[in-house]
Amino acid sequence: MNRRRLVRVPASSANLGPGYDCLAAALSLHLELEVEETGDFGVESDIDGIPLDRSNLCVQAFEKLHSADGLTFRISSQIPLAAGLGSSAAAIVAGLMAADHMYELAASVYPHAVEIEGHPDNVAAALHGGFVICTPQGAQRFEPAPGLEGVIAIPPDPVATLEARAALPATVPLPDAVHNVAHASMLILGLAKDDFSLIGAGLADRLHQGRRAHLYPRSIELVARAEELGAVGATISGAGPTVLFWCHWQQTGGVFEALQTEAADCQVRRVQFVPGGADVRAL
Repeated sequence: MNRRRLVRVPASSANLGPGYDCLAAALSLHLELEVEETGDFGVESDIDGIPLDRSNLCVQAFEKLHSADGLTFRISSQIPLAAGLGSSAAAIVAGLMAADHMYELAASVYPHAVEIEGHPDNVAAALHGGFVICTPQGAQRFEPAPGLEGVIAIPPDPVATLEARAALPATVPLPDAVHNVAHASMLILGLAKDDFSLIGAGLADRLHQGRRAHLYPRSIELVARAEELGAVGATISGAGPTVLFWCHWQQTGGVFEALQTEAADCQVRRVQFVPGGADVRAL
């Protein structure tokens, strides 16, 4: 019988305000990758703009562990491309997980994923689910706070990750670094205690969002209006331009409705902070 696997991987929001390159959360949008031994190599997808050859990121990640010869890759995804929602991390994790499970390689997926992606936060959330704290030694996962939900607003102009990373300086003022350490700590404490006042206060950033404001002025405007729109707070998701509005579940509907009016130029969706990460099953 031909091997056939289906991998399902969540989207992710990285940085989470003060947690540049070290904090992330899995969100309830998913990429699905089906890999089947058909005897012929091929890539099938209805996603506009992705390559249908070996340069496809799912295939590249798969071939980190095993040849893709004779395999057909079928890709579908709810995760918008170039929006700061971890589309590349999901594709990388999907490819690695498919190869690992199809051929029982017992590979260490996480370090391979970090090597391909170039930074750990998105791939850690995509792989493990929930919230993650990343260090050079690995990633620690913890459960989403009860009652925490999200709304995302995606402005129409994409932002390239390389351009966003290039906008940041090699060094930052000490007060900005201290500010972010303190606020990231406050955010983690708020999530651990299910304290929404701490969560809201802990979202403040002085390292990356302001320094990239010229790349996504509409996004920065929406972040500044988060409380006015009824949310606990808001953050730029990854490299942007998506804005993640953090809400108590009782606020979510009102924030969603307000954004449909106030951000009519954006795609607006409700999302959950999901505990589950990448999942693989045989077909």
